[in-house]
Parts: sequence; structure tokens; C-alpha cells
Amino acid sequence: MSFTRTELMDGLNSVTTIPLIPFRGGKIDFVAHAKNITYLMENNHLSDQRPRVICIAGTSLIHHVSLEDQNELIKVTGEVMGDKGVLLSAVVPNPLPEAENLIAAQSMISRAPDAYLIMPLGGVYSMEGFFETFHTFGEKMMGNFNARLLYYHRQSRDLETVVRLVRESAAFIGIKVGTQENEVTGLCESIGNQGMVIWGVGDRSTEAARFGARGHTSGISVLFARAGDLINNAQRVGDFETSQEIENRISAFEKIRFENGRVYNYSAVVEAMIQSEFDDIDSGDGGPFNPRVPSEVADRIQNAIEGILDLH
Repeated sequence: MSFTRTELMDGLNSVTTIPLIPFRGGKIDFVAHAKNITYLMENNHLSDQRPRVICIAGTSLIHHVSLEDQNELIKVTGEVMGDKGVLLSAVVPNPLPEAENLIAAQSMISRAPDAYLIMPLGGVYSMEGFFETFHTFGEKMMGNFNARLLYYHRQSRDLETVVRLVRESAAFIGIKVGTQENEVTGLCESIGNQGMVIWGVGDRSTEAARFGARGHTSGISVLFARAGDLINNAQRVGDFETSQEIENRISAFEKIRFENGRVYNYSAVVEAMIQSEFDDIDSGDGGPFNPRVPSEVADRIQNAIEGILDLH
């Protein structure tokens, strides 16, 4: 499916659902993954028949899978989605040549990603190096593979350079903000019409939307698809009161996921999916570095989700 830049940016003014990668016996269960994507596609509550946005990224433990498995995940996701949604693929830029190889390979898949989310750069780097390297990388990826890129902004010190990158590189269509809400207004004003600012810290997104963010990411939509969709529907029409009401309902669960440096960002979703006993989704049994949560955390999760299962 081919989107113009304008169509893609409007499509991303939505909830970007980030399904977990289900592991079973230490290996990715691709059948379970296809089941979860089917659930997301068949449970689209977005207004005006807007397309579902799915990104294989953060909650999915993208840092812990091989490039071969990433390509297979995108292939399976695309096969389920067909041309009825927007597909994003997360790319870890360390080392950068591997990121180039990944985009090259995925661009050749019959249902290629519509855009690529460049994950935060690790290690030590200067701002000059950040800009020059990513600007060159973006031009190369766009020229060779018609790739459109988003950057996941997690370091406040990088803010001015990230803005410059979006303003001066046609390849970068915007940023996903993973810092603080108080950065959103300045980012929106600085980037202007050159790109978009997407809130990237879960469904607790109403305040960021008030500040001008367009769309948000959700790591719980694979269990609570209705929640993120209804939040975005409200935000699209400026109904922040309704958005906040829905956000408040899921806040106890989101609090568990994001506390203490997000240590249960993935495993809390696994636990909640298992406890829900819904048979149209499959969590697997835990992933690399993320076993099932301790019993006391499981009890908290049970209390957090018992009144929101209708949002499935």
C-alpha cells in the first residue's frame, strides 16, 4: 500500500498500536502473533473508518530479536493487515549498517512497511554527529527504498537536534516523544508543518494532546483495543474531557507498566492477557529478560484490569 506524505501523516494522527511479541518456550510464536494482529484488525473502533496503525516496536521487545525474526514479524503482520492499515517497523540504529540492511530487506517484502520508527540512538555521540549521520542515513534510505522515517525522541538533550533533523530532512516526517509532556508544545511550534509530533508514552496521552501532540502510541491495545481508539477519537475532535475519562479508567494498569523505569512494560501486558482469559488473543509465556511477574504484582494487575475488561 502506498501513501502520500500527507496521507501518511493523517493516518498516523491516530493510536499507534504496539502489540507484544509472543514468545513460547523461548522462541517467537508467529502463529500467536498473527492471532494478535487479527484481533487488532477486527476490533477497529476508530472514527470515520480510519485505518488501524500497527507498529512492531517497543513493547514487542524489538531489541531482543534477530534481524531475521524481525523480518518474519513484519512479513506475518503485513500478510494479516493487507492494505487495510498502516504498518510501521521499528529499527534499532546500532550499528547503523545493520539498520540499513533491515530497511533494505523489509522494503522488498510484498507488504512492505509504510514507515520506519528509528529507535533511540545508544552509546556516546555528539550533536553534530547525530545530525550529520542521521541526515545522510535518511537521504540514503529515502532515495534507495522510498522509506519515510520517524525518530523516537528519548533524550531531552537531543531536542534541538531532533527538531533540526525533521525540519531539514525530507525523509523524517516526525518524531515520537518519549520524554515529558512539557516538551510537546515547543516541539510542535519548532517543527511546524515540516513534520508531526506523536506522543509515545502510552495511552496516558490527554495532556500531551492538549499541548498539540497528534496521536499517541499504545502498548495495551492488543488487550484493550477499544481504550486507545476511543481516546484518539475524542482527541481528534478536541474532546479532552472524554479522553481523560477513558484514560482515568486504565491509569492503574498503565501505572504498573511505567513505574520504576518501565520494568514491567512488557510482562504486565503478558500477565493481564493471561488473566483476562480472552481466547482471541495470545500472550505467549514471557519473553527474553521478561518472565512472568511476581505474585504481588500479578495481584495488582488483577485489581487494575477487573473493571476495564469491557474495553477489550
